[in-house]
Amino acid sequence: MVERGVMPTVSRRVQAIPPSPIRGLVPLAEAAKARGIRVIHLNIGQPDLPPPPGVSAAIAAAASQRPIYTPSRGIPELIAAWVRYYQRVGLSISLEDVVVTGGASEALSLAILATTDPGDHVLVPEPFYAPYLGIFTAAGVELIPVSSPDSYGPVSPEAIRDRISPRTRGILLCSPSNPTGTVYDDVTFQALANLAIEYNLFFYSDETYRELVFSGARAPSALELPGLESHAIVIDSISKRFNACGLRIGALISRNHHVTAAAASLAELRLSLPLVAQLAAVAALDAPETYVAEVITTYRRRRDTMLAALQQIPGVRPIPPAGALYLVAELPVDDAERFAAWLLTDFALAGETLMVAPLSGFYATPGCGHQAIRLALVQPESVLERAASLLATALEIYPGRRA
Repeated sequence: MVERGVMPTVSRRVQAIPPSPIRGLVPLAEAAKARGIRVIHLNIGQPDLPPPPGVSAAIAAAASQRPIYTPSRGIPELIAAWVRYYQRVGLSISLEDVVVTGGASEALSLAILATTDPGDHVLVPEPFYAPYLGIFTAAGVELIPVSSPDSYGPVSPEAIRDRISPRTRGILLCSPSNPTGTVYDDVTFQALANLAIEYNLFFYSDETYRELVFSGARAPSALELPGLESHAIVIDSISKRFNACGLRIGALISRNHHVTAAAASLAELRLSLPLVAQLAAVAALDAPETYVAEVITTYRRRRDTMLAALQQIPGVRPIPPAGALYLVAELPVDDAERFAAWLLTDFALAGETLMVAPLSGFYATPGCGHQAIRLALVQPESVLERAASLLATALEIYPGRRA
């Protein structure tokens, strides 16, 4: 018998999705701002840099166009722009290889839904971009974490091989990594890809930060590895290298046209992406190469500034990133999530505090990351130095400080 008057509950699927370590503390930050406290946001990878000049012009020009439905796979102009962009970075793809998506998150969601079934496993080095876990949970797929011997560096091919089981469907790699900034060298990257070939797995390569490398050339791409054509699915986005997060434009790219056809079929369920955002994304992708080069220079300078400042704080161990726009730091605290909340509820210096992302939310293995944070280098050097100064003072008086 159905009990009357009882409120229906949301799905177990949704209940299983973990809270965001990036956005979870937002209510505390908003409350701090309401008290008149300035919050320095280092919790989220929201770049403060302007997008290429052509983006604003494209948005203005698009205002005169009718807001029509667009092709589910993306407008032809944008698909062609992705192909041109890849050619400029030394990667050859065809128009048929591209499905335009609502950012990298939708690209990964479509990739997982197109290539896995509920109960399948995907191997992922940890720590990893926190929303991966929610994306996998919503799809009914189990994320199998694989740890690195030094906690934050690349995982070894042997470690991946040890976790492969009959239920394994793929390997997901992000290089440069969010949150650690780890960059996989050519040899390790190829060895991991070879495992996908050997065991007939998909190789999901999150290349959102591919060009944001602080020393040497761009990170290796799954699209340039021989024998991987049927296995490689690249996840990409204009959000970071072109500082256009709010446009929510990414791409799923694969030479396996069974995969792209399946992803395009899934994309039809959301009908289309906004025309204005797609036209603006064309302008971003067509930006001169000097634009991205300047972005890399800026983040390299910010990394060096933040590393130098953190290294002066007793008990803090920053992990130097080789790319992306984040920095992981271990803190002398009882629990980094508790500390991050305390910064917003109980601490301020001269009317200022800072917001950080606890690293525990970037793990699937219980007990990991509880004394570390991720800092997004999305503020000018002077603000980063001020944030480090606030962090130093906060650690001196935090009740849960550890020796």
